Amino acid sequence: MSNFCCSVVFGFSTYRNTSEVLKTTRQFLKLSRLLRRGTMDLSSTIYDAIVVGAGIEGSSIAYNLAKRGQRTLLIEQFPLPHSRGSSHGKSRITRYAYEKSFYVRMMVDAFPMWAQLEKEAKTRLFVNCGLLNFYYNQSEELERMTSALREFQVPHQVLTSTEVQSRFPQIKNGEDYCALWDPHGGALKADKCLKAFQDVFQQHGGVVHDEEPVTHISPGKVITVATTKSHYLAHNVVIAAGPWSEKLCMSLKLQVFLKPLRSLVLYWKVNEEFINLYDPDSFPCFIDSRTSDDVHMYGFPSLEYPGMVKICLNRDFVIDPDDRDELENDGVMTEEVKKKVALTFKHLASMPSIREYCICTDTPDKHPYIDKHPAYPNIVLAAGFSGHGFKLAPAVGKAVTELVLKEPLSYNMEPFKLNRFTTKANL
Repeated sequence: MSNFCCSVVFGFSTYRNTSEVLKTTRQFLKLSRLLRRGTMDLSSTIYDAIVVGAGIEGSSIAYNLAKRGQRTLLIEQFPLPHSRGSSHGKSRITRYAYEKSFYVRMMVDAFPMWAQLEKEAKTRLFVNCGLLNFYYNQSEELERMTSALREFQVPHQVLTSTEVQSRFPQIKNGEDYCALWDPHGGALKADKCLKAFQDVFQQHGGVVHDEEPVTHISPGKVITVATTKSHYLAHNVVIAAGPWSEKLCMSLKLQVFLKPLRSLVLYWKVNEEFINLYDPDSFPCFIDSRTSDDVHMYGFPSLEYPGMVKICLNRDFVIDPDDRDELENDGVMTEEVKKKVALTFKHLASMPSIREYCICTDTPDKHPYIDKHPAYPNIVLAAGFSGHGFKLAPAVGKAVTELVLKEPLSYNMEPFKLNRFTTKANL
């Protein structure tokens, strides 16, 4: 207790005006009361950083901080592992292929960082089956993508429809389309990636608390994080709580625009005599960008359930993340995917055999927030990854660590700024 009191009182000398001193005095008195009640854990003194949210972004951030010698606590509201957020399940697409060059730059780092995590965790995390991205001929989106890939000298190839069907006979005949082939793309084993980050984080001295929702964050030179079980102190806090980030930001008088969405994940049986055509050695991950409404179909080879492929749409439905399963509109979504699957692929069942769910959290421009709080620079937000953040997680962890440690930034962070929406967006 005496050491804690000294550290807070000594900190008064750094404040420049009376209001800041009074604010810190009130915080100190509050913490003293909590100590007397026994509801604050100071056994490990003050953390360098607390990360709120143990999904893939939060776990990567915590891992990067711990590897840099930062004493880090990772707090998760649900019991680990769980299926209530955005990071569970068996697979996520990874790729270099992006239209925006700032994402390609991040993926240039992310691929070797995933490989490093594989070595550290002694677990295979990546299946290099390639990625095929379908476009209409003369697509402006395809031109932007190939330009971004050329900028960073990333190998790729544009295939005609005839070349696609020759290489991948599972795909039905069609004209007026082409496809970008990303040979280094493929699938990440999502649940294994998440566990790997958390395991290696703990090997570096990191601490994980699950089943412990955060109820309040009190800013200051030393930040107080209140949970349903205790209170913790840290010099820095990172909020990476997916759709639950908005409530925490509101308590910090920070307006963000996050739209929680429920995604329907569907698995389709392959006709028994053609199962080999859909294994990872024969069939790639794919994204079908032949659309006029920003809704695309995407899928994977048979990686999870034996004899089944995962094929879904990115058409999602707005939800309350605490009532994810209340919405009853699976039939509409299933019919839409069913039609697209029948038009595009051979040898698949006409209806899905398994349905699962996850949450993604969109921002108005589909780019995440990765930025410091404008009033409290020792609080960082990393949220709103809009359904494409899993693959970026190693680079996100590196970027946030640089923000926390006040280091030169490796990436263009302008697209991720908190202030880029000056008025409330029409979500």
